[in-house]
Amino acid sequence: MVILGIDPGYGILGFGVIWTDGIKHKAIAYGAIETPKFKRFPERLKYIGDQISGLINHYKPDAVAVEELFFQNNQKTAIMVAEARGVVLYVAESKNIPLFEYTPMQIKQAITGYGRAEKHQIQMMVKVMLGLSTIPKPDDAADALAVAITHAQTNPNLGDFGVH
Repeated sequence: MVILGIDPGYGILGFGVIWTDGIKHKAIAYGAIETPKFKRFPERLKYIGDQISGLINHYKPDAVAVEELFFQNNQKTAIMVAEARGVVLYVAESKNIPLFEYTPMQIKQAITGYGRAEKHQIQMMVKVMLGLSTIPKPDDAADALAVAITHAQTNPNLGDFGVH
């Protein structure tokens, strides 16, 4: 099974693509989509949509897993991230790919066994779980890989994709 994990953002959006058999996980690709700061916000959203569509077309994931928003103090930023996240949800749905959402606490719990783990602990576990030599950079990519691993470890329907 191939899973595309997304850490939403509008300036930087992390993505991680993994392969899993439900027990072992392997990183296929990861990175960040950075939107041009000089572009109008609607153009940045379109860019995100185009890039996500390209990732889906290229890697052909069996599922897309997206982190739910943790609302920050800055409402304007939270709204803009929510709009970028909406673009990701729209693209995945429009391509008929099963879509799953996980809270930050669910991700921390799945990756470290502790729902209040710190960012560095999650990054170290992502490195170990994927057998990587270094922690994935940027942080947004490591977070996206954590979302994908969370789906692989917590989804009871992996058998639906021929994974045993």
